Amino acid sequence: MSTKDHGSEIDSSRRAFMGGVAMASAALALPVAGLSMPSTALGATAPSHPTHGTSDMSTITTKDGTELYYKDWGQGQPVVFSHGWPLTADAWDAQMFFLSSHGYRTIAHDRRGHGRSGQPWNGNDMDTYADDLAALIEKLDLKNIVLVGHSTGGGEVAHYIGRHGNARVAKAVLIGAVPPVMVKSEKNPGGLPLSVFDDIRAKTLADRSQFFKDLSGPFYGANHPNSKATQGMRDSFWMQGMQGGLKGQYDCIKQFSEVDYTDDLKKIEVPTLVIHGDDDQIVPIDDSGRLTAKIVKHATLKVYPGAPHGLTATHQEQVNKDLLDFIRS
Repeated sequence: MSTKDHGSEIDSSRRAFMGGVAMASAALALPVAGLSMPSTALGATAPSHPTHGTSDMSTITTKDGTELYYKDWGQGQPVVFSHGWPLTADAWDAQMFFLSSHGYRTIAHDRRGHGRSGQPWNGNDMDTYADDLAALIEKLDLKNIVLVGHSTGGGEVAHYIGRHGNARVAKAVLIGAVPPVMVKSEKNPGGLPLSVFDDIRAKTLADRSQFFKDLSGPFYGANHPNSKATQGMRDSFWMQGMQGGLKGQYDCIKQFSEVDYTDDLKKIEVPTLVIHGDDDQIVPIDDSGRLTAKIVKHATLKVYPGAPHGLTATHQEQVNKDLLDFIRS
């Protein structure tokens, strides 16, 4: 082979390689899992609930100017979901798909500071979270709602009812939820020491990405034998967490750990299902689910033996069935 031929072959290979890079770059430019893509791009019909603003995402704007992303699937009685920390509405996809396939309208939003919603410096507190949820409910004029909250989202559901009442709510579901209050005190001797949450704050600030990877282990019980956790679940946890902003996620730690939701729980007047795993390493059941079921007037406690905090993923089919049965009851 001549030098000239060899040079031509190198140029040809280089062009092929660069073409491959261009194709890969184009592929990476597509929305990753969990991000919105216009259904019409896939040849489907337009969504049944119109989007707002100039983007392809459904959003509302709160009174302080923060834009909140939400997804809205199906038709029928509305079931509204509030996600845990540091996740997004995507954490509910399995439950939303299942319930919408059974004749319900399912709605979930990204909490401010999380996911695709705005990342304001101020307003990352439970009062505002509950008011944001109220703004979404009122904007969509939802009534006869089943409110479902996991972890921090359980606090959000309880505080929404505490601040805005039961009028629009038919039932409530608290899954692995943080109420009544997580931090240890004289009034709450069974809680976790404040140092636990100070450590979460420090690790979130120091290396949020690595901390979320580490946290996904106990979150799904992956650090225990015979765990149902998969690497995909852990990767999704990390991805959702990294979509949010540091300031909002940092502020939210105090909201899920130090806010006392006892008075909110006492104001719940609707039938309430409390679901909790007895192997929850993040929100231990004895000082949360068991106490909540005693405080809420019309509560039923359902314990999942051996289930971790992230049971909506590890015990997806069981959670879906229990939600459907409870909503229909």
